[in-house]
Amino acid sequence: MIIVMQAGTAPADLDRVVARVEALKLRPHVIVGTERTVVAVVGDERDAMGAGFEMLPGVASVLPILAPYKVASREVQAEPTIVTAGPLVVGGKSIGVIAGPCSVESSEQIVGTARAVKAAGATGLRGGAFKPRTSPYSFQGMKERGLELLAEARAETGLAIVTEVVAPEDVPLVVQYADVLQVGARNMQNYRLLEAVGRTQTPVLLKRGPAATVEELLLAAEYILDAGNRQVMLCERGIRTFEAHTRFTLPLATVPWLHARTHLPVVVDPSHGTGHANLVESMAAASVAAGADGLIIEVHPDPKCASSDGAQTLDFAAFERMMQVCRRVAEAVGRTLA
Repeated sequence: MIIVMQAGTAPADLDRVVARVEALKLRPHVIVGTERTVVAVVGDERDAMGAGFEMLPGVASVLPILAPYKVASREVQAEPTIVTAGPLVVGGKSIGVIAGPCSVESSEQIVGTARAVKAAGATGLRGGAFKPRTSPYSFQGMKERGLELLAEARAETGLAIVTEVVAPEDVPLVVQYADVLQVGARNMQNYRLLEAVGRTQTPVLLKRGPAATVEELLLAAEYILDAGNRQVMLCERGIRTFEAHTRFTLPLATVPWLHARTHLPVVVDPSHGTGHANLVESMAAASVAAGADGLIIEVHPDPKCASSDGAQTLDFAAFERMMQVCRRVAEAVGRTLA
């Protein structure tokens, strides 16, 4: 349920409400908005609805949360969440662009890519140091050495580092290097991992699983939010359907659907969503037109020699062209490509 506080409520009144919630063995999430402060109560609402919150000083109203995802719902927070990680801003009027290779391969590769994508306008650098692969014989990433190379690229360019974490026990290590923790599609419902990244205060990019509904994506985000981390971005990266002309099917209707139901920003991945480099520019522009708050794009100095996902990866020139197109679309819809 939601406890809506009166405008100008005294801090002592808010503390009293939080204490009452905790006394009922429920979890309070205080959300301070521009117009109101609310306390989202998470747990068995049957224990809370009859607890007399309406009678406490400073309480304006008590309402049930209808959505199964509580803290992520627009019922709790009407204002859009804006996630900031260094120069990367995702949400509001800003469209953040994260770009880089699928896998970190060498210092020359990752630093060179960082320079190129920054020059084209990206503010985040993606790169996999830990790579969950379908086959155990495929390249699994450079692990901690890859993280060190990402840090080297950040020191050179100032870009925010976005990299995947694949296991709860790896979170403390990856947090030392990353500005954004990526939870990949294969791990969207790895609940122990979601709880682990939720206990950090590092922003999280949560990718939709290839067979997951959007409601399941929101409930996965709820694990992170409920653990205490409010800096969550949702990522639409395509789902598996009967179609074979693209690697996945990229359903851009997801973007406005999510915006209507959650305050969390939505990032689109047209690289995985199509699997073909020649389709990325069009689908990136379409994502911006559909209202995406961010893009995550695979870019490599020489895609045909990439250790992974070369077929869907742009070279530097193609990425620069894509950015020019997306910038014009962003201006047409009243946004800016940050």
